[in-house]
Amino acid sequence: MGMKVEALDHVNIITDDLDGTARFYAELLGLERRDAPPPLTPETAQWMYDDAGRAIIHINSLDCVRAYDREITPGDLTGALHHVALRLTGYEETLERLKARGADFQENIVAAIGLRQIFTADPNNVLLELNFFGE
Repeated sequence: MGMKVEALDHVNIITDDLDGTARFYAELLGLERRDAPPPLTPETAQWMYDDAGRAIIHINSLDCVRAYDREITPGDLTGALHHVALRLTGYEETLERLKARGADFQENIVAAIGLRQIFTADPNNVLLELNFFGE
């Protein structure tokens, strides 16, 4: 069998606005906000779950304990990480949610593979690529 990558497990975002960041992902993408498991606390970590019950976005405050810590400055560009891509359904509804928030976004079409994309940044300036196939 050997080693293989099965899937992207999650993305971790460090923020100075835990509540605002969690609210952004809940309101825009419909992800379910839950407290992270101990030893993390609700005041320092929230996990955002998809409909299948997977915690795909982990949100940590600046003072959250991390197993591997390094210098992070929320709001800076995301360093070597250019963007996080998520596959979605509901292109028009997503556009309406972005417009209702007054969010800056850019649309793109990759006709050769039937892909519509929306690019937008979260409250921490993490660039999101929202992918909609066949819509």
